[in-house]
Amino acid sequence: MFKEKILIIRFSSFGDVTQCLSVPTVLKEHFPDSEVHWITREDMASLLENHGAIDRIWKFSRDEGLQGLIRLAQTLRKEQFTRVYDAHNNLRSHLITLFLCFLRLGKRPQVLRRSIRRWKRFLLFKFRVNLFEQPFSGQRDLLEPLKTWGMTLRLPPVPQLFLKTLELSQGKIGLPENFVALAPSAAFELKRWPIENWKTLILQSSKQNFVLLGGPQDIFLEQLRTVAPERVFNLAGKTNLRQSAAVIANAKVLISNDTGLLHVGEQLGLPTIALMGPAPFGFPSRTSTKILQIDLPCRPCSKHGQGPCVNPLFQQCLRDISPAQVHQTLTQILEGL
Repeated sequence: MFKEKILIIRFSSFGDVTQCLSVPTVLKEHFPDSEVHWITREDMASLLENHGAIDRIWKFSRDEGLQGLIRLAQTLRKEQFTRVYDAHNNLRSHLITLFLCFLRLGKRPQVLRRSIRRWKRFLLFKFRVNLFEQPFSGQRDLLEPLKTWGMTLRLPPVPQLFLKTLELSQGKIGLPENFVALAPSAAFELKRWPIENWKTLILQSSKQNFVLLGGPQDIFLEQLRTVAPERVFNLAGKTNLRQSAAVIANAKVLISNDTGLLHVGEQLGLPTIALMGPAPFGFPSRTSTKILQIDLPCRPCSKHGQGPCVNPLFQQCLRDISPAQVHQTLTQILEGL
């Protein structure tokens, strides 16, 4: 019996890899007897662990450079994949697909490549002409190319990020029984809800415990802990990706900037409040996420939110999302649980 052998290529980033976790499930549903492999960057590989639809994870380290990528491509060539979904569409992924197809004996794999819609991006950022389907949906964009292989465009049920029982139990050690997780950081400062707004939210939510998540570079989070040290716990720099996911899984609600942790909450099915600002492509896709945003003609202003801000009122898109609005949304979610 013929068996499909499928390779997914998505190296990074944190948010994109997390959103892409729905793809292997959809592939396995359509090709139930298939073998699904995924090549990703080494520091992202833990996000794929324990995923029932992924049969093998291939890791690439940036430290190995071009020669390391070529060696890996040569190894992958021996796997004789029947289909390749290039969900990244960059020079590295093109090199991989070239090795898998060039001078191959027998039938070449079917290669499906996710379009990055360069012309639409050019029109959006240069001339403010927005031809993207509204509302934006990161997962929809990752799944949409699969229609070429006859698949229906729908999200698989949560969770799509799979944690072990031990990880879940460890994710609540030393934390209060009921807490809200906060992700106040982001790769670019322009995507961060102002720290004064976070402080006000913590003060307004006077009966709520909060857990702060971030990287070791996010030393500014300590300012939030000192607002109410008896009920704010700062884990910035103390957890890896899966440990952070386990903390989020134990939370009642996640409140997040447009960052990778937002999509962790989404793929876990956790009630999440997303504070969306200058970037267009990181929008969550599930009904469990409540998106808060301000409709301004200058949005979006840059591909990743790196700026510069073109609004006369600096960072108005996030500053005008008031702490009172976030507090009210949080209260409504908690009352509905």
